[in-house]
Amino acid sequence: MSAAFPEDERTAPGVGRRERRELARKWAVAVRSTAYVPLSAEELEHDLRQLVHRLHHAVASEPFTPEQASVVGARLVDLRCTGSASLRKSLALLGGALPASAELRHVEGLTKRVAAVLGSVAAGYVDALQSFVLDQQESLSQALLGAAKAARWNLGVNEALADEVFTSSTSGIAVTELDGTLVRANTAFGGIVGHRSQGLEGLALQSFLHEADVEELVAAFRDLLDGVHQRVPLRSRFVRGDGEVVSGTLAVALLRDEAGEPGRFAVIVEDVSELTLLGSRLTHQALHDALTGLPNRQFFTTRLETTLRGADPDAGVTLYHLDLDVFSVVTDGLGRRVGDQLLKTVAHRLSAVFAAERAMVARLDGDEFAVLVENGPETPDVVTTIGRINDELAGPVYVDGQGIAVSASIGVVDRPSPGFDPTELLRASHMTLRRAKKIGPRQWGLYDASRDAADRARLALAAVLPGAWESGEIDVVFRPERRLSDGTATGFTALLRWTHPERGVIEHDRCVELAEETGLMLPLGTWLLRGAAERFRWWLQRTGADLPLSVGLPASQATDPDLVGNVLRVLADTGLPAGSLRLGIPSALLVADHDDAVDNVAVLADAGVRTAMDRFTGAAGEFACLEALPVREIRIPRWGVCPERNPITTRVLADLVAVAHLAGAAVFVDGVDTPELADWWRTSGADAATGAHFGAPAALVDL
Repeated sequence: MSAAFPEDERTAPGVGRRERRELARKWAVAVRSTAYVPLSAEELEHDLRQLVHRLHHAVASEPFTPEQASVVGARLVDLRCTGSASLRKSLALLGGALPASAELRHVEGLTKRVAAVLGSVAAGYVDALQSFVLDQQESLSQALLGAAKAARWNLGVNEALADEVFTSSTSGIAVTELDGTLVRANTAFGGIVGHRSQGLEGLALQSFLHEADVEELVAAFRDLLDGVHQRVPLRSRFVRGDGEVVSGTLAVALLRDEAGEPGRFAVIVEDVSELTLLGSRLTHQALHDALTGLPNRQFFTTRLETTLRGADPDAGVTLYHLDLDVFSVVTDGLGRRVGDQLLKTVAHRLSAVFAAERAMVARLDGDEFAVLVENGPETPDVVTTIGRINDELAGPVYVDGQGIAVSASIGVVDRPSPGFDPTELLRASHMTLRRAKKIGPRQWGLYDASRDAADRARLALAAVLPGAWESGEIDVVFRPERRLSDGTATGFTALLRWTHPERGVIEHDRCVELAEETGLMLPLGTWLLRGAAERFRWWLQRTGADLPLSVGLPASQATDPDLVGNVLRVLADTGLPAGSLRLGIPSALLVADHDDAVDNVAVLADAGVRTAMDRFTGAAGEFACLEALPVREIRIPRWGVCPERNPITTRVLADLVAVAHLAGAAVFVDGVDTPELADWWRTSGADAATGAHFGAPAALVDL
């Protein structure tokens, strides 16, 4: 069998092309270890790349027709990838790679489509393998027919040859009269039907077939006698002597006598029950997690869709999305083997919690589990169920004599509407889980549509932030700093400002929050530092002023081991004097004695760069850092109301300023937006401030 595949690499974008090549390479390595493939590594990888193209096309096709992927399974048989593990390894590899493909992420219902396509691949493989067996049977049948013809010329030699083939063949071979009565059968035939071959003569072949398949055999006899076919292949079920029913293939050919008249039938039988079992096993493996035996994400998503459609509208369903707390501590500290044992124990305990419910427990990924409950009159409420889960997981898990504690954070979506899309429902439960994990371990949260919408909006902004940076929507602006005593300029603070085409201006703190969420803050922060230094150096030369530039560093940048190198490179490239740069380090990092942050402060000070303790709150640990580290400035964050409205707050902040001055530090205040705040902070002794009262952030040329 062969298949033509019209798709080629030109149909895929650059990223897709690289993904397809890499998947084909991994696939070639996997199948070469399972069977002898009569192709070079390059030839096999080339052929598998064509199959990868066909699979991508099948998953993304509209209308969706997963059956077209069956030719991929057939092609694997063509390539002789027919080892006992060839199909299993292929499906495992494809089942992980296709849902993760960046090229296919836009496809709606991706996991369900991938499962259907892989099922078609398995079906095509089994069908092709059975055809391959039938072809072998055909060759053997032709050999027998040829031997019978040659017997007319050399009867003695050919009878001996035919007898040897008949006796030693691992396929079941029998000769019957035209009515199906057995004349002779070899040992292999007797083994398949569960009888000794010596006692089969005189019995009807039909007696060994399942009653539902007898008519098909009789019709095959009739077609052969009428000359409609030269050979008829059948798929039949055989009833063994012990009553067991096994699946098999049966090929019947007509033997003619010397006069060319119909004489007898030659029958070749193969037991394919192991292939059928293999197909069932592969289907199970494609839908279940190999470690825990639980349904996997693909199976769970399919069940979720079916259950949502058929659920009782009054009772509904409840989805629990779990993630084990500090699972990485176990695997990093005790090893993956212990982690695997822990996952199996958790799977068993979760199954026990929901044993009395109509529920499916699944392992989604890593240490993530999900439970779908079809609610009924006796189903406990969410709070009770959460308690049962926590109680069941609370008991130590003993591995190698060591007791390991385990707990889980849980996101719950209770009784969603039947119209909820399954993929969207899983996303909502995962977002709810993430909110619960932010609170701490062993916490749970209930889905809230408004909070979910806010989180989605935030993540949508975070997702497009890199593109906005690339397209120039993000710029550097400067906020003036003023001395509170006389209003004179004391410097400028560099900030990010994103001019979003739909949402308008997104200010610095929001940009930093989004960038930290996506891991973009480190390169974006370096870009801010360089861009601000270049523009500020130009402004200093233009105005002749001698003022510092302040840049607040987020946690990821303040703890970067290469921070000092980046700062020194920026100073060297832009010509900005080291003394003109003031970097804000989050106070919390210094109080926590974060090694990289503390080292960066010390080395920057040696290089002449000033540092400030940012977001200073007045905690005792902060004052200890102020005394121990070469930091001589603190920045107090924005206050929502004027401190004078609260006598206690007024006293605390006034003392904070006084103690900071006692330690020799200048005090800067952010967020001074009103004259009242400016007056209060000036009276309290603060040195300088920023905020709307002193001017909005803008480009340097506008300040």
